[in-house]
Amino acid sequence: VCICHDEEKSEKHAFQAEVNRMMKLIINSLYKNKEIFLRELISNASDALDKIRLLSLTNEDALAGNEELTIKIKVSTQDKNMLHITDTGIGMTKEELVRNLGTIAKSGTSEFLNKMTEMQSEGQSTSELIGQFGVGFYSAFLVADKVIVTSKHNNGTQHIWESDSNQFSVIEDPRGDTLGRGTTITLVMKEEATDYLELETIKNLVRKYSQFINFPIYVWASKTETVEEPIEEDAEEPEKEAAEDEAEVEEEDEDKDKPKTKKVEKTVWDWELMNDIKPIWQRPAKEVEEDEYKAFYKTFSKDSDDPIAHIHFTAEGEVTFKSILFVPNAAPRGLFDEYGSKKNDYIKLFVRRVFITDDFNDMMPKYLNFIKGVVDSDDLPLNVSRETLQQHKLLKVIRKKLVRKTLDMIKKIAEEQYNDKFWKEFGTNIKLGVIEDHSNRTRLAKLLRFQTSNSDTVLASLEQYVERMKEKQDKIYFMAGTSRKEAESSPFVERLLKKGYEVIYLTEPVDEYCIQALPEFDGKRFQNVAKEGIKFDESDKAKEKREALEKEYEPLTTWLKDKSLKDKIEKAILSQRLTNSPCALVASQYGWSGNMERIMKAQAYQTGKDISTNYYASQKKTLEINPNHPLIKKMLKRVNVILFETATLRSGYQLADTKAYGDRIERMLRLSMDIEEEPEEEPEEPAEDDSEDKEDEIVDEDEDDESVRTLKL
Repeated sequence: VCICHDEEKSEKHAFQAEVNRMMKLIINSLYKNKEIFLRELISNASDALDKIRLLSLTNEDALAGNEELTIKIKVSTQDKNMLHITDTGIGMTKEELVRNLGTIAKSGTSEFLNKMTEMQSEGQSTSELIGQFGVGFYSAFLVADKVIVTSKHNNGTQHIWESDSNQFSVIEDPRGDTLGRGTTITLVMKEEATDYLELETIKNLVRKYSQFINFPIYVWASKTETVEEPIEEDAEEPEKEAAEDEAEVEEEDEDKDKPKTKKVEKTVWDWELMNDIKPIWQRPAKEVEEDEYKAFYKTFSKDSDDPIAHIHFTAEGEVTFKSILFVPNAAPRGLFDEYGSKKNDYIKLFVRRVFITDDFNDMMPKYLNFIKGVVDSDDLPLNVSRETLQQHKLLKVIRKKLVRKTLDMIKKIAEEQYNDKFWKEFGTNIKLGVIEDHSNRTRLAKLLRFQTSNSDTVLASLEQYVERMKEKQDKIYFMAGTSRKEAESSPFVERLLKKGYEVIYLTEPVDEYCIQALPEFDGKRFQNVAKEGIKFDESDKAKEKREALEKEYEPLTTWLKDKSLKDKIEKAILSQRLTNSPCALVASQYGWSGNMERIMKAQAYQTGKDISTNYYASQKKTLEINPNHPLIKKMLKRVNVILFETATLRSGYQLADTKAYGDRIERMLRLSMDIEEEPEEEPEEPAEDDSEDKEDEIVDEDEDDESVRTLKL
């Protein structure tokens, strides 16, 4: 196909600066992997076909220009260095050609450039990035000196966009409407890229990257066929004529009407279908090879890595549908950006093999926003708007089954791979699921993993924790902190660890919310060791000893509660959890732990003041003291001495050392009133002059105007 146009009538444009920079980066970084250009152009063609097919569901005239929905690839027969990729998709108007191919949203381009630079510095492959960021069209310049885009939209005339990667021009096609509807991309290939004009190379690339595209892909190819050709009379040999004369008359009559032919091999050119494989989800799971699942995943998700896991199933009942779901190898970019409001486009909905949409928030709950896959149902209506479909009652049934199947798939991931890979990438999603998904909370709880005191390196499930619980232990103990080191060095875990109890360490901000959402696990309730409620199974002798200590320390606990710290604590009690620390502040069962208070205050600074935040933050705590700590013993001794001396005076007796008693009382008063230990020193007065005859001075020392005469000697 020769594309010629008047240079004077064409409009020349400069590429947006970001596009120029990005094209240079693509060309320089992907020069070793040029073949991806075909994958990207086919992918774009498929997107254009999806758009026109979706439009045709509500607009009968959308396909009037061309009812065919195909992608065709052809090496030019006139100019051997040209490659044409034609789709019958939605096409582009003149304005769209300029906007879509000459400019890119700065935010997306900037993110692409930053990510590519980062991956290059780390020595990672960048070939998959361009598809993820929607800039795959520009990969055409990896193999082409010039790119010509001819496009016809239903709402405009056919135009030609042409570029050599430095600038581009747009002109109305002088040939008129040759496409009916759609787009042809013509690549004028570089000398070093002529390998991509070989038919076998093109076929192999289509099979490698695009065999699961939802539209037929054809390649203009030749094949050798054996055909019957008529034999001309004058070409027959004389000997053959003589032999026929000797034949019987009857046979001559029979053969008289039959044309005489010969078999000849002939080269025939025609469109050869490249992706005639049945949609993979329509085939029985037992007939699909593992490599086919991986190839399909990479094609439809534009991911270069193999998935961690997949599940292929047919759901029957109220609604029948087929589905394949995948867990990606790594969390998608911006997984928690605009969490809950960002649309999830990883689940593609088909109705009777026709792609409908991936623009759904309701196909999966937001905590499973990383799952990728396809859903194909015969029970949903084809010709309804996306908004109507979102409210369709069957969609809720599909969602419920998808969630159950997804959790089954995750549960079957091998333990080592689950802990080392899945949990690192998607652990936060599972915790959010426990908080948000009441109906699946028990299933999700079994997927949780935590650091515990049992191992420095191996994560533990709640099932494993319960299996290791001590006899008569009725609670699951956990401690929250900013890090494992902080949690395991907390005074709250001292006695638990000493007695051999396993403690779960919560080190992520979402962890404590997650546990609060779980009332119990396997019949065992959770106990925050930074809150009230810790009790150990003890013998009668140990119980008697504890009660005796409580009575012995009653003067100190009463003094701390009623005198020394009466405005700061709710009460003071002897601790059962401390061994090395002298004391600790413990929250009530319904109060905030120190870790939760830190998180809530940080959130309050971001979102503004909250009445509930002030309420919980101002709640008084319980002071637990360690009766075995030397400091606490000394405090008890001092309180007992003061009580004894006070009782002595009240009873009419004299103290042996009244000065020591006075010092103790004064020290207590200073502490209770928060006064410095030592009195402040007054500045010395300047020395007076020694004059012989000094007059009397009258100094007014009283603010109430009372004059006191003072004679200075």
